Amino acid sequence: MQKRKLGKSDLEFVPIAFGGNVFGWTADEATSHKLLDAFVDHGFSFVDTADVYSRWFPGNKGGESETVIGSWLKKGPSKRDKIVLATKCGLGLPSGALSAKNIKESVDASLKRLNTDRIDLFQSHKDDKDTPQEETLSTYGELVKAGKIRFIGASNFEAPRLAEAAAIAKEKGLPRYESLQPHYNLMERGLFEGALEDECLKQGIGVIPYYSLASGFLTGKYRSEADVGNAQRGAGVKKYINPKGMAVLKALDDAAEKNGATLAQVALAWLLQRKAITAPIVSATSLKQLDDVLNSTTLELDPESVAALDKASAPA
Repeated sequence: MQKRKLGKSDLEFVPIAFGGNVFGWTADEATSHKLLDAFVDHGFSFVDTADVYSRWFPGNKGGESETVIGSWLKKGPSKRDKIVLATKCGLGLPSGALSAKNIKESVDASLKRLNTDRIDLFQSHKDDKDTPQEETLSTYGELVKAGKIRFIGASNFEAPRLAEAAAIAKEKGLPRYESLQPHYNLMERGLFEGALEDECLKQGIGVIPYYSLASGFLTGKYRSEADVGNAQRGAGVKKYINPKGMAVLKALDDAAEKNGATLAQVALAWLLQRKAITAPIVSATSLKQLDDVLNSTTLELDPESVAALDKASAPA
């Protein structure tokens, strides 16, 4: 599949982003390095992480994912030039998450953990309504001039705030958000479609959705609560085991059989054919899982399958 550009930046890549949330959590360092090697060897390059990954796991404090990526980069100087490296800051702080002080400290800490001198895409992990957007964007402008970051993106922003940021960036000559990370998949269309999607299309913002496979539900492995058991993401899956969820899985089953594909490949191909989407973010903890999701980029769904998926997944 051809590379896609992210927003109006010069970042371009084959449209699958590797979600680094699993590094240092469900994938240990050795496994993570093998996955990164395989990802790059297959011609892919976009690696997304965050300073908080994986703070939620007992014994972790955050930064583990970046540290794993950094140790992989340290194995060979040529590795850095083969990837588009993205990270984020600003999640989980009570106040000042996107203040000048926190952003600067976060960027320096991420650069150190990642063993690199630059971050290709630095993202505001969550909107901070207590900090003026001009302060945030001005700080990013300083960091771009310093060569520490190249482009900026947003995550979990609402449409009016994206519009406000765009207006400030244009008026003040500051960096603009080139990307948005929203929660978006076949089971959560209402979180993005509508005003937020329209704003991204209007501004030419690249969209890199997370939870692209709905915490694994869209792979088809969870069809009853018994299937969930003690799965790491069990809580995120159980809410989909309902009539709508089963209807979506039926549409995925039919499309997968018709196209000779897996359910995960169909779910990702559905995202890839959406006009606003640049690349879905997906995670993998094994080479088999990785091969499965990467093959979604060569799958072209027929119109009938797309229509059936659209109907089954339509927001209430």
